[in-house]
Amino acid sequence: MSFFYFSLLFSLFFFPCLSQSLRGVLIDCGAVVDSVVNEQKWLSDTGFVSAGTPKNLTVDVLDYTLSTVRTFPLQNNVFKKFCYEVPVYRGGKYLVRTTYFYGGVNENLNPPVFDQIVDGTFWSPVNTTEDYWHGMSSYYEGIFKAVGKTMSVCLAANSFTDSDPFISALELVLVSDSLYNSTDFNIYGLTLITRSSFGNNGSIIRYPDDEFDRYWGPYGQHSPAESFSHVSVSGIWNHPPAKVFQTRLALHKLEAMELLWPPAPLPNATYYIALYFADDQDSFSGRAFNISINDIVFYPNLNVTSAGMVVFASQWLLSGITKITLTPLFGSNIGPLINAGEVFEVLPLGGKTHTRDVIALEKLKESFKNPPADWNGDPCLPPQYQWTGVTCVGGPRIRVTSLNLTSMGLSGSISPSIARLTALSGIWLANNNLTGSIPDLSSLSFLETLHLEDNQLSGEIPPSLGNIKSLNEIFLQNNNLSGQIPSSLLGKSTMNLRTTPGNPLLSQPPK
Repeated sequence: MSFFYFSLLFSLFFFPCLSQSLRGVLIDCGAVVDSVVNEQKWLSDTGFVSAGTPKNLTVDVLDYTLSTVRTFPLQNNVFKKFCYEVPVYRGGKYLVRTTYFYGGVNENLNPPVFDQIVDGTFWSPVNTTEDYWHGMSSYYEGIFKAVGKTMSVCLAANSFTDSDPFISALELVLVSDSLYNSTDFNIYGLTLITRSSFGNNGSIIRYPDDEFDRYWGPYGQHSPAESFSHVSVSGIWNHPPAKVFQTRLALHKLEAMELLWPPAPLPNATYYIALYFADDQDSFSGRAFNISINDIVFYPNLNVTSAGMVVFASQWLLSGITKITLTPLFGSNIGPLINAGEVFEVLPLGGKTHTRDVIALEKLKESFKNPPADWNGDPCLPPQYQWTGVTCVGGPRIRVTSLNLTSMGLSGSISPSIARLTALSGIWLANNNLTGSIPDLSSLSFLETLHLEDNQLSGEIPPSLGNIKSLNEIFLQNNNLSGQIPSSLLGKSTMNLRTTPGNPLLSQPPK
């Protein structure tokens, strides 16, 4: 199923001064040195990514972090992901934000369209064309739980990508456990559609007004808008900044308020919706109303107080144009108001590859001197973005079932950890420059095919290969193996064993 995600816009001019450090990692993609921007430390991305090319934009930008990008090669890399691996606190809840400003870096007129992925979950397509033509950068924001000690944020070309994917900045900010806590982040993520400060016609509200640097976009173009400063709001578990309660859309007449918000049509999906209210008068003011969304009651009999409140739905179906209606209750003596709102799409998580397989592949990657460039992130997920040469099978536990890295120019050795990939049925590592010995593979009880020919492997053939009942094809020719061919292999009538040409020091067992 494909979804349309509209990008969230912010002007290059809206970057207020930040006075202290966020709890997270701010990465200036493409930068080769660390920097301090608006009193925040931005890190060079060289320690977080192993592929791609850092580049400087040749156009003027007003924000320093947009002056560099990292691009990833499109050629021969469609449906291959390139990932940033960022250290995180396992179990922590993170705001993840990616920022893009094309600046003509690929010398194409329009920026490329591509995909972004978090861990094993397809997050969204990235389409920054409209923003770019309006002189703006684009950002995408989501809330995800860290399932390990690192979180991977990946870019990947799809069938519509016509030039190298790129990224300007990546931010991971640790947020409070209470934020959006009606969502089970073990099975869902949240991807932001819009976050608005109603009645505000000024700048984006962000850090330090918002302690987690969420962007609250101005939504003051519709009358009537008001600003006031008599509300002191605290205790709302989503921690909206106090500043969003200093402006509002309000009616003094007893009539319904209608908002077409979010401002663009939505794909048919499930959404998290939170609406924020606070009055500068006591509850006896009589400001009470019903809230409906697309003429369906969302929250009845809301009596707004100066203490502030949020009404929300953790899963609400929406499609197309969305109409928010605030209707005064009978007996009210003043019209409705609204201060702020957030809408996220609820994103089912894609799961993760079996931990033992991930660890084994990471060890194998370390033993190769030049592993495939896309061996980052989850090996099997999303399914269309499996690692080069890796085949997986789904189910309750996602397992790696075959490795085919034939003629990949690999050097280094074969880590013994390959034997921990216990669901493997086939290993193809032929025609590379691998050295060292053949590891003990006796734990691979489902292994049927082993191709290691045309390498520089040395040492003896492990006799334990003969104990793998399912194994019926072994190609070892053109290596530097020595010793005797195990009789356990020669005695199997169904075995297709090839050890020549090559291997001049290998001998038959005595008869």
